[in-house]
Amino acid sequence: MQKTYLDPKVDLTFKRIFADHPDLLINFLNAVMPLPADKPIVEIEYLPSELVPPTPTKKYSIVDVRCKDKHKRQFIIEMQMFWNSDFYNRIVFNAGKAYVKQLDQGDNYQLLEPVYTLALINENFSKSKKYYHHYQIINREDTGEVIPGLEFVIVELTDKFYAETMDDRKLMVLWLRFLKETNESLKELPDVLQENEHISKAAEICKRSAFTPEELQKYNADKEYIRIEKALIEGARRDALAEGEAKGEAKATKIFEGVIAQKDQDLAQKDINFVLNTYKAGISVEDIAKYTNLTQQQVLEIINNNTETK
Repeated sequence: MQKTYLDPKVDLTFKRIFADHPDLLINFLNAVMPLPADKPIVEIEYLPSELVPPTPTKKYSIVDVRCKDKHKRQFIIEMQMFWNSDFYNRIVFNAGKAYVKQLDQGDNYQLLEPVYTLALINENFSKSKKYYHHYQIINREDTGEVIPGLEFVIVELTDKFYAETMDDRKLMVLWLRFLKETNESLKELPDVLQENEHISKAAEICKRSAFTPEELQKYNADKEYIRIEKALIEGARRDALAEGEAKGEAKATKIFEGVIAQKDQDLAQKDINFVLNTYKAGISVEDIAKYTNLTQQQVLEIINNNTETK
């Protein structure tokens, strides 16, 4: 079967859609985020990404785009391919960091504007049957009392999400269907998605024919790394759980850390193989560094060390 589309959840395509086309990001955020009806997003300014520094086993599975609108509200949009245990800490840290950095020393607190986080998860992470989760700082005894500043929306792009009918045309549903259903096995975009001009445009961006051979190589490499990362984490979870059942939770934590440390070595070897293969294919040292999160000096050292021994 001829492959027509690329998966929009992968780094290359996700950023091509939402980081390069502000009209699509605006339409998407207005559809998905719980914004005041009288204050929709009408224009945005992109901001540098400021994620917590990635660990070796999470370099490729987390994608983020940041922006602010004319009301100075900030938005952190994150696509995460699979669940991991530090998820909550990371999104709170990133949102808190963005919130604090709005003020210079001596500025009035009244200048602070809300920071919204939208996290799209390609796995189930909660026991709830709902796929859409909206978090705020609330009074537990009176949930109508809200401390403004930070809001989090987490969407599970799994079997929990389904349209009430396949013809459901609510804009949020259409966008989430596009993200969930578009992948290499999709040959033709469903009519209900094609009819929406923004989603149709996003789908055109995802067409395989829109990418150069070098970009497709990066896309395939990212997909492979995501597969490896997921296998490492799932393997470590299984080992930790098995040990935990036998010897207790504290021991399980140590086993988990040990398994990750050992398997990180395998991932490092994958980095070396990727550097050598892409360099042989004619990809520049600068581009290889961007694809792997290595420095150009590290890339050159790998190339030199492995060519001198042959």
